[in-house]
Amino acid sequence: MDSLLRYSATELAALIQRRELSSTAIVSAYLARIEKLNPSINALVQVCGESALERAWEADCAVANGECWGVLHGVPFTVKDVFDTQGVVSAAGLVDRARYVPSQDAVVVARMKAAGAILLGKSNCPPGGGGGVTDNPVYGATRNPHGLFHGPGGSSGGEAAAIAAGLSPLGLGSDSGGSLRVPAHFCGICTLKPTSGRVPNTGVFNHPGGLSDYRSQIGPMARHVEDLALVLQVIAGEDGRDAGVIPMQPPGVLVGTLNGSRVAWYSDGGIAPVDEVTQATLQLAANLLAAAGASLFQAFPAALANSRDITERYWAMSTGTGEEAVRLLSDWDQFRSAMLGFMADYDLILCPVDAAPAPRMGASRPGLFSHTLPYSLAGWPCVVIRAGTCDAGLPVGVQIVARPWHEHLALAAAAAIERARPFTF
Repeated sequence: MDSLLRYSATELAALIQRRELSSTAIVSAYLARIEKLNPSINALVQVCGESALERAWEADCAVANGECWGVLHGVPFTVKDVFDTQGVVSAAGLVDRARYVPSQDAVVVARMKAAGAILLGKSNCPPGGGGGVTDNPVYGATRNPHGLFHGPGGSSGGEAAAIAAGLSPLGLGSDSGGSLRVPAHFCGICTLKPTSGRVPNTGVFNHPGGLSDYRSQIGPMARHVEDLALVLQVIAGEDGRDAGVIPMQPPGVLVGTLNGSRVAWYSDGGIAPVDEVTQATLQLAANLLAAAGASLFQAFPAALANSRDITERYWAMSTGTGEEAVRLLSDWDQFRSAMLGFMADYDLILCPVDAAPAPRMGASRPGLFSHTLPYSLAGWPCVVIRAGTCDAGLPVGVQIVARPWHEHLALAAAAAIERARPFTF
């Protein structure tokens, strides 16, 4: 990858402000790489080249005049195609939306732009934006840049593939059952699913927010953990429309120490066996967290065994009776209480993202999302970070989970693994 494209978004913003790099040069480098690699990967389905270059020139002029638009001034970003983007087609993989052009941005897209970021393009997703395979009748299938005969997962698979291939430094995706986390694991990048109620869903297709959409969260995807922390600061907070957003203080910054932290870790949690490379990667990650000052304990919440049943009943609730819906919500509440009871003894959980690395294109993966669904139901923040590689050269990620509103702890643990196990792109 071009050396310019290796910088984190955080570093790019600082370099632009110091006038050591121009936004125009950065955007041009990413557009060149998109032109070269996107045809084989099919990660980006809309590329805003002309408008991005125009905005980059404006960003450079602003810096020359001593102005700063925000913490992402002049930095390009991409978003999953479920996000409304003013003036840019937002098909969400659906034929009947193939020419739909929103008149305004989704709230989180508007917040990224207000922080100075420049929209570079839209990334592919399954039809309607949900599911484990990034393929649709409008744009076709996305491939994994680490192995073109393998998939990137879903539903934020296009975004994960774009970032892993160096087509974008960072982006936004969404996650109801694992749709940020599984693609990040398959493609070897990092991501953060925030605490439920942290980030508004307003302007995201099929993400109504509020009580009816407790599981779905918007989150950042990037190649560097520090960028997850930075973007969370930008997109978090109530917007006056999504009734599910809780008026919390802004999330804490990335902390540098794990000393005294108690980390529970497990390989299968009694719900889905994992392969040998996943087991070995988890053991390695546990050792790295211990070396960084954490105390490790092999343990998992007993309630994990109930997560898929509750989720499948939730999926079917629209066709169920009122009595069944009440029973489901009661069971869901009991699940969340049991999870909180377990977490009273720990600060973090280290666990798998999936049972194995990315499958081949067209291959099914039984039990997909089994290791991510529990924490969607709980509404807890999760970070995924690459920690290993299988014999085929595919990435292996791990999932780090914190109690609600403690994203900073999960990010700190991920940063410790990143420092000890840096991977080049």
